[in-house]
Amino acid sequence: MHPPLALTSSPPHTWGGTVYGVMLNHPPALEALGEAAHQAPYQAPPKAPVLYIKPRNTHAGPGAVTIPPDVSQIEVGASLGLVIGQVARGVKAAEALNYLAGYVTVADLRIPHTTYYRPSVKLIARDGFCRMSDTWTPRAAVANPDELTVKVWLDDALVHQTTTGQRVRGAAQLLADVSEFMTLDPGDVLLLGVSHGAPCVQPGQSSRIEIDGLPPLTNHYLTTLELP
Repeated sequence: MHPPLALTSSPPHTWGGTVYGVMLNHPPALEALGEAAHQAPYQAPPKAPVLYIKPRNTHAGPGAVTIPPDVSQIEVGASLGLVIGQVARGVKAAEALNYLAGYVTVADLRIPHTTYYRPSVKLIARDGFCRMSDTWTPRAAVANPDELTVKVWLDDALVHQTTTGQRVRGAAQLLADVSEFMTLDPGDVLLLGVSHGAPCVQPGQSSRIEIDGLPPLTNHYLTTLELP
């Protein structure tokens, strides 16, 4: 078994790990599909985690986010990131949290879309579309990752508030289910998932994500025309 990931002052976006997102892990998001979840192309609600990858070009920290010129707004998906500290392969839910180094605040940015079936890379993997706070929080500092309040502020106004609880899969179960069919390595980040109703931002706005006990994440949004 590998030793836990060493604490470092380096921001998580320099670790070099893979960031895995999960869709439809918040029941209201699945409920919003309604009968469409039983029709083509879905055919039935998902029975396993619906995963996607935020590749390295998306990894960044606080600060300026460039909104692509062909996009009028982007969705700011607040998510708790589970930072893997030991090689996780076939772990049991009862032991899963022991494989974490800690937690990180993440802004899972994406171009708004309504389909969850084979989502286009163009919608979720633009440059800088996975923002992570500069520091992460050790596992021992969070008593229960499934009982944290998550707030999203736009221009200093609270626009979205939810919790990390009441998920299809809580943090431990999600890690167990994902590690059943793939290996997660130290430095990888597994997102708990964006809550339904995530707000959208336009150029000129700013966002701040606050998760109980974790450093907040602040970003402001520019167009390519505003870059120096």
